[in-house]
Amino acid sequence: MAKGEGGEQYSNASLLEKPVSSDGLALARKHEHRNRLSVCNKICYAIGGAPYQITGCALGFFLQIYLLDVAQLDPFYASIILFGGRAWDAITDPTVGFLVSRSPWTRYGRMLPWIVLSTPLAVLSYFLIWYVPPFENGKVIWYLLFYCIFQTLQTCFHVPYSALTMFISSEQKDRDSATAYRMTVEVMGTVLGTAIQGQIVGMANAPCLPGPRESVTNLSNSSVFFGHNNSEPVISLDHTKTAYMIASGVICIIYVLCAIVVFFGVREQKESCRPRSEPMGFFQGIKLVMGHGPYAKLVMVFLFTSLGFMLLEGNFALFCSSTLGFRNDFQNILLVIMLSATLAIPFWQWFLTRFGKKTAVCAGSLSVVPFMILVVCMKSNLIVTYVVSFAAGVGVAAAFLLPWSMLPDVVDDFQVQNPDSTGHEALFYSFYVFFTKFASGVSLGISTLSLDFAGYISRGCSQPEEVDITLKVLVSAAPIALIMIGLTILYWYPITEERRQGNRKLLQEQRDNEADSETDSTELANMV
Repeated sequence: MAKGEGGEQYSNASLLEKPVSSDGLALARKHEHRNRLSVCNKICYAIGGAPYQITGCALGFFLQIYLLDVAQLDPFYASIILFGGRAWDAITDPTVGFLVSRSPWTRYGRMLPWIVLSTPLAVLSYFLIWYVPPFENGKVIWYLLFYCIFQTLQTCFHVPYSALTMFISSEQKDRDSATAYRMTVEVMGTVLGTAIQGQIVGMANAPCLPGPRESVTNLSNSSVFFGHNNSEPVISLDHTKTAYMIASGVICIIYVLCAIVVFFGVREQKESCRPRSEPMGFFQGIKLVMGHGPYAKLVMVFLFTSLGFMLLEGNFALFCSSTLGFRNDFQNILLVIMLSATLAIPFWQWFLTRFGKKTAVCAGSLSVVPFMILVVCMKSNLIVTYVVSFAAGVGVAAAFLLPWSMLPDVVDDFQVQNPDSTGHEALFYSFYVFFTKFASGVSLGISTLSLDFAGYISRGCSQPEEVDITLKVLVSAAPIALIMIGLTILYWYPITEERRQGNRKLLQEQRDNEADSETDSTELANMV
């Protein structure tokens, strides 16, 4: 510290500022303006979130019913594929996050090369998931193999893309705005995935087979299931298989286009002048991120709430087609849910800025509970189902937006408490994705196995009463219980709005000091 003429004290930093004044301030402002994100940058970044949601939505809503009714696998083997693929996917997330965190900086950045190089093989493996091989004995291995390969390659796309949030701008306001753009595009991606997969497949629905509640005579009188000559079905199972392949081909093209837009439309900013921490071991990285209390609590919150929503997502198509009897309309019901979620995203963005993120999570999660109860208690009525589905989509939107909006806050909190430990953003994002995907694998595996125990009939026009009861539990009672557990843990989540704003100010001051230091160094070099 030094003393001025009046005896007041000021820091050495302020001494440096005095001769810098105009030129230094101009350079700092120029540096700040250069790092601000344009609307075009935000849109290009947001488009990169579409492939994960489009493919995830198609797999989440339709893979179970595809394996059971089109590939005609036994429910037990289908559960192995669904759980095995998701469990493998969950394992690859922290592994890829670990590898990404150790990746060197290239001329294109540290995250973008992962996104581009993983895309070609990812779309090929995705397409082969929806292809029914011409042999029976190796079908389970076929689907499990390509499902695992696709999940691995998609992880190589999504983990770096998620961590890219921290590198597109140093301004938290820009990152929050870009996240809102991304969430809007991702929910639109779910609409697109549902529309492409649902509408194309819906036009080639193979006829169902008589279940325990119908007779062949009753079914033959209905033109819904049979052709006009009442002997041959209008659409064969081969037509349905072709429809699934066409839908997957369209999704593959969109996947590639989105990767190209991200690569050419997003500029990854190099990390600040602070040196990165030394690379650490895999298990040391697990201990680091899970040892941060707010992060561990947030992960547990969304582990349970995600498990609840994924149970609903994975079984709702079967519930609509089998229990409610809307075999030819379930894809439209799913589309209504996703459209409603898309329209509700701006509302939840306003809500979280007005009332805080914790309050928004509680309100969003609880808003869907009444409709989960109503959909299983009411009698089968198509119009009422559409209304309930539209209302439920409002709550689904909160499940999309809020987790990714809160995750940067936890990373910032870690950086404030550990200023010398940097470069671990990919680990935080990858472990979060790990737990959500693990929840998805558990939900799909348990639900499909439950249907096997209940006596599910492939392509059945109706199902045994035990299957109907099981589906009602899977889309209502179980998700509600899991959501309540998650919200109970949320009560103890420590990052309030005051703490979040305090972290933001501390980090901004830190970045300003670094920018001032960088400006001073530049000016001294020019003087020399």
